[in-house]
Amino acid sequence: MKIISYNVNGIRAAINKGFLDWLQSANPDVICLQEIKANEDQFDTTVFESIGYPYHYWFSAEKKGYSGVAIISKIKPNHVEFGTGIPSMDAEGRNLRADFDTVSVMSLYLPSGTNDARLQHKFDYMDMFQEYIDKLKVEIPNLIICGDYNICHEEIDIHNPKGLSNVSGFLPVERKWIGHFIDSGFIDSFRHFNKEPNNYTWWSYRANARANNKGWRLDYAMAAQPLQDRLKRAVILSEAQHSDHCPILLEIE
Repeated sequence: MKIISYNVNGIRAAINKGFLDWLQSANPDVICLQEIKANEDQFDTTVFESIGYPYHYWFSAEKKGYSGVAIISKIKPNHVEFGTGIPSMDAEGRNLRADFDTVSVMSLYLPSGTNDARLQHKFDYMDMFQEYIDKLKVEIPNLIICGDYNICHEEIDIHNPKGLSNVSGFLPVERKWIGHFIDSGFIDSFRHFNKEPNNYTWWSYRANARANNKGWRLDYAMAAQPLQDRLKRAVILSEAQHSDHCPILLEIE
């Protein structure tokens, strides 16, 4: 199974930038999207069916044009779970899970901490999400959580670790949380295969950051430990440019 995760920063904008042609070329079995910024009735979702993806599920935020996640698949899931059942998380459309025969795939969009109020919301979300996943792993051990975690884990994951150490996304408390999340039973699939620096998934639109590769690695495909022997490949698809993020890919047996 080939799984891609992509924060598209607006699905309608991405489609206008050639996203559908790229998706056909990339040809994943399942793609998890984040920050779709649209409701189903705001664009033609059947375009995915026309390119070989008959199964598509959308979980939008209550606030129009904001947040939201999706899962698009060639394979029919056995079950789709919209949200977590936690109102403060689900109001912003941040979690969607598709259960297949031997693996469950979640699309996650963790909040950013753009100001003090949002930073506290992010911390609250992180705590609730960890508790939710701890329980879910008991029921569903073969879990892959793809998405934009809005956190860089190690210094290798950010272009200026010293200068950005007090910025949300690389705060010590955030780095500690994602480290604990991995230690709770997950594999950072990209780092499982690649230990090299200068591999990022998000770049600011300012100061020519992408051209200069002044980036952050915010997007992860976290695979639960029982899947370790099934992991085949994990890469960052930095050539795709429909967003300020780029997609990531995970292949499993």
